[in-house]
Amino acid sequence: MTGIIVIGGGIAGISAAARLSAHAHVTVIEAEDALGYHASGRSAALFEENYGCASVVALNRASAAYHQPYLTPRGFLLLGRTGEDTGFEADLADLNSVEITVDEARTFVPILNDTVTRAAYHASAQDIDTDRMIQDFAKVVRGNGGQIITGKRVTGFEHGSNWTVHCGTDAFTAQMVVNAAGAWADQIATLAGVRRIGITPCRRSMARIPAPGGHDATKWPIFFGVGETWYAKPDAGKLLVSPADEDAVEPHDAWADDMVLAEGLDRYAQHVTEPVTRVENTWAGLRSFAPDRTLVLGRDPARPSFIWCAGQGGYGFQTAPAASQLVADLTLEHPSELDPGVIAALSPERFA
Repeated sequence: MTGIIVIGGGIAGISAAARLSAHAHVTVIEAEDALGYHASGRSAALFEENYGCASVVALNRASAAYHQPYLTPRGFLLLGRTGEDTGFEADLADLNSVEITVDEARTFVPILNDTVTRAAYHASAQDIDTDRMIQDFAKVVRGNGGQIITGKRVTGFEHGSNWTVHCGTDAFTAQMVVNAAGAWADQIATLAGVRRIGITPCRRSMARIPAPGGHDATKWPIFFGVGETWYAKPDAGKLLVSPADEDAVEPHDAWADDMVLAEGLDRYAQHVTEPVTRVENTWAGLRSFAPDRTLVLGRDPARPSFIWCAGQGGYGFQTAPAASQLVADLTLEHPSELDPGVIAALSPERFA
């Protein structure tokens, strides 16, 4: 039976491992002590089919049916202010939304102030139960006889007829390697002697604040400003507010930048009647992008037994069902149901 090592236990790695495990012996190696510790554990957890570039939207749509058991209604609300009409129109078209009146917008989010002059709503955005999705993929891996090994950081590779992956004094051998290491994907490539693609980790900061003005925000949509310079999302009776930052950083266990977070909270506060008087806690995650901001899925052109599953950016969960199936199909040389043009747009060969 073919042996495959998947490096990375976030949603990208564990979903690819689940798809592969029905056809191969799969070993998942995760550096942290738990699955989904970094970007996957700090996701906004939203599914919106129209969010992303063309290849991402294609993956979103191909993932929609799989997502259904994990979704609950949320909706999103786009807000514009005086002088932002051009950007508002662009976002309105990109997100396939319907313009509504500001008074209608206040029926969704009652704290909007008088500086908000335009609004658009889309009901199809939904929350994803991200933890359950990760755990369900992990159950598939284990149910098919695969291994999930946590707390092991990859330190080196040997490549002959097979790959040997070293984790300190431990070593694992398989015919193929899937690189789903997120922010560390290029570092893993370098260790493996594979050309880097140029994956850039970018920090995304988040703050949790009390429900504004004592409102019950549970059913509010996610709401955000033109150009996604900030967004706010209900979470367990509180409100998550992000400056939607994308500052390039080195791979690390990310934390929020206080100044960036303060600027984002101020942009949010300019749209609402309730001031931010207390921040309960803050954190950050790393969203990792290829140079063209499109996922990188498939065999490396120079080392076909080294498979890329990287560059998810902010689309990891919503694309995971289809992206993981594509990775499995390309790895196992099975036909894919995706359009050949989409597959080509995602292929590592575009960087060769």
